[in-house]
Amino acid sequence: MDGSASRWEVLFKNALVFDGSGAPPLKQDVAVADGRIAARGENLPAANAREVLDVSGRWLLPGLLDIHTHFDLEVELEPGLPEAVRHGTTTVVVSNCSLGLAYGAQRRAGADPIVDCFARVENVPKPVLRKVADAVHWNDSAEYLAHFEGMPLGPNVVPMIPHSMLRIEVMGLQDSVSRDPTEAELARMEALVEKGMREGYVGFSTDALPFHYLANAPNTHKQIPTQFAPFAELKRLTDVVRRWDRVWQATPPKDDKLGVFKTFLLSSGRLYGRTLRTTAVAALDVYTNRLLLPLALLMSRLINSRFVRGCLRLQALPAPFKVWSDGMITPIAEEVPELRRLNECDLEDRAARRRILDDPAYVAAFRTMWFRGRRGFGLARLKHALRLDDNVLTRELADMHVETCPVSVWNGQTLQAVYDRLRRWQQTGTGARDATEAAAFAGFPQAPDEADFVLHLLREYDTDLRWWTVTANRNPRLTKKLLFHPLLLPGFNDSGAHLTNMAFYDGNLRTLKFAQEDGLARVAQAVRRLTREPAEFFAVDAGRLEVGARADLCVIDPQALAGWQPEATIRHVWRECFAHPQLVNRPEGVVTHVMIAGRLAWREGAYTPAFGRQRFGSALRHREHPADAMAVARAA
Repeated sequence: MDGSASRWEVLFKNALVFDGSGAPPLKQDVAVADGRIAARGENLPAANAREVLDVSGRWLLPGLLDIHTHFDLEVELEPGLPEAVRHGTTTVVVSNCSLGLAYGAQRRAGADPIVDCFARVENVPKPVLRKVADAVHWNDSAEYLAHFEGMPLGPNVVPMIPHSMLRIEVMGLQDSVSRDPTEAELARMEALVEKGMREGYVGFSTDALPFHYLANAPNTHKQIPTQFAPFAELKRLTDVVRRWDRVWQATPPKDDKLGVFKTFLLSSGRLYGRTLRTTAVAALDVYTNRLLLPLALLMSRLINSRFVRGCLRLQALPAPFKVWSDGMITPIAEEVPELRRLNECDLEDRAARRRILDDPAYVAAFRTMWFRGRRGFGLARLKHALRLDDNVLTRELADMHVETCPVSVWNGQTLQAVYDRLRRWQQTGTGARDATEAAAFAGFPQAPDEADFVLHLLREYDTDLRWWTVTANRNPRLTKKLLFHPLLLPGFNDSGAHLTNMAFYDGNLRTLKFAQEDGLARVAQAVRRLTREPAEFFAVDAGRLEVGARADLCVIDPQALAGWQPEATIRHVWRECFAHPQLVNRPEGVVTHVMIAGRLAWREGAYTPAFGRQRFGSALRHREHPADAMAVARAA
């Protein structure tokens, strides 16, 4: 097709085109008009285009999908979602893990569910969450979709119905974490899920991870509402999703292996009459328990077998699972009761944490926790020796790396190195690196064991001690294998969450970098897994580079991609929309252009003038919905 009768807004010349199908790339030109791909082919006439972009030597591919995000909050404060767009992401799935804004702020009976549910689960400061809740002006799932039409969206947004918020909507926050629903309440939940599916929502999300707790009194010791739902409730609600052939996004009850299998058997077409498309977090090679990944893969094979007839796609993270902690304020600490007590305090409430740390009963409990399985004899010691621990968080000082601390000579060192130097200094009076470190050493108790050492650090520095550890995916070869496993999906990026604890916005680019090591055929496969495959799974209009398709595109410089070192481009930056710092990853020069709905949003290292001011993306509904957001916009 030469397109000679058309006039195009943009013509990409001399690109190596990956169309999302997995087919080998072709050197072609691609023309864009009226928000769609107008033509593909060789030597398309430049005279027909308003603007010509020569992208010789670069890859042109469909805009990337990020299927596990928590951008629900940021999109209300900065609709352009710039940290997604700069990475070539043009479509984001929101409302994961049972949390979202489909029912508005839900501020009833003194409750503040957005703050209560998101603050600890997604590690977003309460003032930011209150700012979001204050901006909410809808209280209905249809109104939520409609409100996107008036926003200057960057990428396309794909919402789901969130189970925690659904329970709050029907039962109220306090009752949703205190009792089972009545039959009338359960029927109302079913009706609201049915309503959401009818409105075009692509799915329904739940959560069962043991890390996820409420943030406001009197419920700081309770998990979020979805986790109080009995199995019968899950079955009834997922039956609605099954009937509409939509997606169920879930997280497993990690510590209950039989419960995990029973839960995900809800995907079974043999048991329940029709297969339920299910995606879940996560296929991770957890360092402290080397059996979790093999068990997850075995479960996936069984559920996807012809005997069970399920459709389960665990999500794989394309990066080392590197998690930062401010003192002990970190999402993975929530799993450990002794550390969770510190996370129950508001971030700014250092005095409350100090009172806990000074409590002799707490100190005794902390010491027992710290050495469990690392001293003495018994099953816990055997499990630790075999790397079969129950918890994800490491208790090895050698795995805890100081990022920043008032004692600057500790920056970049492991806590093990600091501890060893402290013990040497106490024994010999020598070895301190400078006077500041010597003064810090003088404040420690004499001959501390590891627990004494960590407790002192927490008392002395609290959140001023920022450190990181890698809890999973330490083996890049295994990580790469998971990304291309046919029963998994790349995409556990958690973008938009954990403002200062995680930085996986670059997950899609890391997948492409892995693929690049094996040649262009593997890159074509990776492009398919990041575009068409998830778009088909969620059934949305995205992920294709063919004539007539939505013109969501990105251009990659393969040389910059090959030279990029992902761990070196992580930044801790101030985000004005949050009035708070954020951990991000900003590769330079890897993504050269991003187009959304036929308009350039990112160009040669900068956002275009219209980005963030005018509308680019849309709220995408299920592709079988008769009036998706794009159709509404075109009709208008």
